[in-house]
Amino acid sequence: MAVTQQLARIPVGYLAACRQSADASAEGDPFWDPPSADVLDLDWAPVLLERVCELGGLDDVRRHALQQALDGDTVIDLAFLNTPPHAIGPFGPAPTALSPAQVALAAELLDQIDFPALLAALPADQATTASLIGNGAENIAGGVAAYLLEHFTALREFYRTASQRRLLVVLWWD
Repeated sequence: MAVTQQLARIPVGYLAACRQSADASAEGDPFWDPPSADVLDLDWAPVLLERVCELGGLDDVRRHALQQALDGDTVIDLAFLNTPPHAIGPFGPAPTALSPAQVALAAELLDQIDFPALLAALPADQATTASLIGNGAENIAGGVAAYLLEHFTALREFYRTASQRRLLVVLWWD
C-alpha cells in the first residue's frame, strides 16, 4: 500500500462532530468519513511541486503559501484523528489543518501561481528536468510535467472551492 497525501475540505461543524464522537466512543472512533467529492489524493506530488516552485524561482510569499497548503498547520488540535485504532494517517506525521481564513489566503495565493510558466522555466528535456526535481520524478509514467500540472491544478481548484464554501482543510498521509 502506497502512502500518499490526502486532503479533505470539511465544515468546522463536521470536525466538531468528529471530536465529539471520538470523546463519546470507548475506542475513540471519530467516525471520520468526509464525502469522497471533498477529498483530494495528491499522491506523491507535494515534494515535487515544492521543488518545481523552487527551481522555477517562485517568490517566497507564494512558495510559503504552497508549503502551507501542502503541510497544513498544527494550531487546530487534531489529536483525536491520530488515535489508534482509528487514526486517519497512521503512516505519516500527525494530521494537520488550515482554518477557513487560512484556506482563503492559500486559495488566493495559489491562484496567483503560474505553474505552467514555472514548468517552462525548466529544461525541455524530460530526463534532465526529472533529474533536477529529484525525489523519484524520473519514475513518473507519462512525464513529470504533465503529472505535476495535473496535481497542481487539482490542488488549486480544491482550495478555491474550499475557500468559496468557507471550509477548513485537513491534511494527512495515508
